[in-house]
Amino acid sequence: MLSKLQQLGTNVDGRYASDDELQFMDTYINSFDSRVEAYRQIKAVEKEIVATVLSRLQTSYPKLLFPKGEDMQGKWKQDTLRVLRYSAMTVLLDDPELLRQQFLYWFQSIMQAFGAQEACNITYLVMQDVVKDMLPKNIADLLCPVLEINRNLLGLQSKNS
Repeated sequence: MLSKLQQLGTNVDGRYASDDELQFMDTYINSFDSRVEAYRQIKAVEKEIVATVLSRLQTSYPKLLFPKGEDMQGKWKQDTLRVLRYSAMTVLLDDPELLRQQFLYWFQSIMQAFGAQEACNITYLVMQDVVKDMLPKNIADLLCPVLEINRNLLGLQSKNS
């Protein structure tokens, strides 16, 4: 939303915006209550989401968070909570571009430096399933596309760099 408003301000410099150019605001306003509710529900269950993802990783990918024998579960948990919080804010603001620019590109370089792309890929894939199990469908439908952006930038795309 913020990125779109900024772009609108740049595009309509010195003139009135057209109805088509304002459509994204109507869409956002109409979805605002559901976005606030989604944000609140994600916040309420964030620790449970992360704990469930960790449990599934420990079961299905027992060596994933032990690269070179080092236990990275604590760091993984801290990083995953941070990404989930940014994701919840992205749902609230409806601004994936802001997420990319202000967080993911920076965090991507850190994940690459630590060779954590595979863990990120699997984490945000599993998290989408967990979210679908734990949250109502309308909220999962708002959050899962953001988790997929996380997976693509932190896990998939960075493998090819």
